[in-house]
Amino acid sequence: MAALWKRVLLPGTLLAPSARPPGWREATLGADLGGAVRVRFAPSPTGFLHLGGLRTALYNYLFAKKHQGSFILRLEDTDQTRLVPGAAENIEDMLEWAGIPPDESPRRGGPAGPYQQSQRLALYTQAAETLLKTGAAYRCFCSPQRLELLKREALRSHQTPRYDNRCRNLSQKQVAQRLAANPKPAIRFRLEAAAPAFEDLVHGWSRHEVVSVEGDPIILKSDGFPTYHLACVVDDHLMGISHVLRGSEWLSSTSKHLLLYQALGWQPPRFAHLPLLLNRDGSKLSKRQGDIFLEHFAAAGFLPDALLDIVTNCGSGFAENQMGRTLPELITQFDLTRITCHSALLDLQKLPEFNRLHLLRLVGSETQRHQLVEKLQALVEEAFGARLHNRDVLDPAYVERIILLRQGHICRLQDLVSPAYSYLWTRPAVGRAQLSAISEKVDEVTKRVLGLLERADLRLTQDVLNGELKRLSEGLQGTKHSIVMKLLRVALSGQLDRL
Repeated sequence: MAALWKRVLLPGTLLAPSARPPGWREATLGADLGGAVRVRFAPSPTGFLHLGGLRTALYNYLFAKKHQGSFILRLEDTDQTRLVPGAAENIEDMLEWAGIPPDESPRRGGPAGPYQQSQRLALYTQAAETLLKTGAAYRCFCSPQRLELLKREALRSHQTPRYDNRCRNLSQKQVAQRLAANPKPAIRFRLEAAAPAFEDLVHGWSRHEVVSVEGDPIILKSDGFPTYHLACVVDDHLMGISHVLRGSEWLSSTSKHLLLYQALGWQPPRFAHLPLLLNRDGSKLSKRQGDIFLEHFAAAGFLPDALLDIVTNCGSGFAENQMGRTLPELITQFDLTRITCHSALLDLQKLPEFNRLHLLRLVGSETQRHQLVEKLQALVEEAFGARLHNRDVLDPAYVERIILLRQGHICRLQDLVSPAYSYLWTRPAVGRAQLSAISEKVDEVTKRVLGLLERADLRLTQDVLNGELKRLSEGLQGTKHSIVMKLLRVALSGQLDRL
């Protein structure tokens, strides 16, 4: 890690905060498509992966694959107090389930690792020390109590809370005295230079004068962990990130990040801030919504391609919106220049129809259909278990026939083990009283139907059977054909409420 740092911080390349590093181009800001494309998805493992995170990861993946680049997963786990057990593993598991696995990650490794920020603390400390030496940063000895008091006073005065930069101008003697009492102070970045304008690939030209509205931000906390601002700049540079595709909530912080790049003498990447993914009513997706996590959709039987399809269909980035696109088609059709600033409204009520289309596509593939047969066999075993009086229903040929007969009618494979389809796997249990309530001639109907089925001269196709049943009904005076059919449906399916 130290060797890596020495390679990127060559002697003489660090500049004063007001200087511009060699090669700085305010109009274009960083690598263009002439170089290797490297993008990253950098979630915080403070919760499991949800649809909003999936969309951000997907757009990074599509951009990387369209330009033969690399898609990197980096876990920003510096806020140790908010970590959720199992979240880090879940994020990578769900990316693999969705079919968009990272090329480099904590699990897979790679040349720019480690890929968890908690394992890169020495790099952030060295960056902060470098900024201290050039005067671009300073030590802050303010107590949490004083900072809280500043915040309360600002709110009481109806002002935006900001640090008053009290420790910025301490003398070397004052710093030494305070270090003796507090050897591990926080480190703040000195906001002095005018923020540069930058061209966001989605929002266009932008500039946020952070100096006039913010106090000097903490970049390294007293516990040795960095804040987001320092960590993302250091990591994006050392990992060779060429394009940063992240949520629009970080747009206003980009000017601050550019000042850090400038102070460190580094060329920044290109930025593209993606519009938010919102609920259908315009409210924000929240981790408190239990039904937006990917593991929920996976357990419910929704296909990965259906989720990828719906989160891209409701937004921008493509010449036209269409249902049923596969991942290779999404890669081919994705166009970063077509992403607009407008938030995308996600209507999950449409997800079953998206899933139906993708399930239909899988049924049409012989290889995929065989995999569906195996999944449905497992679902039947799980749903009915000991109630399977005849295990012949698990025969692959029978299961495949069921899938082919119901293709286009079901939205999920799980639908075939719902109560409405239980008659396909178990014997219906319908009492005589229930059948008699439909028709008093239940015994006569039963006798005639059994006689029909025992006729050796009949080859019972669907048309032949329908014709014979109509003739059977005509022979039962006072009993309509619809009543006969209802009796048969109830007896064979056991479903009363659907008839």
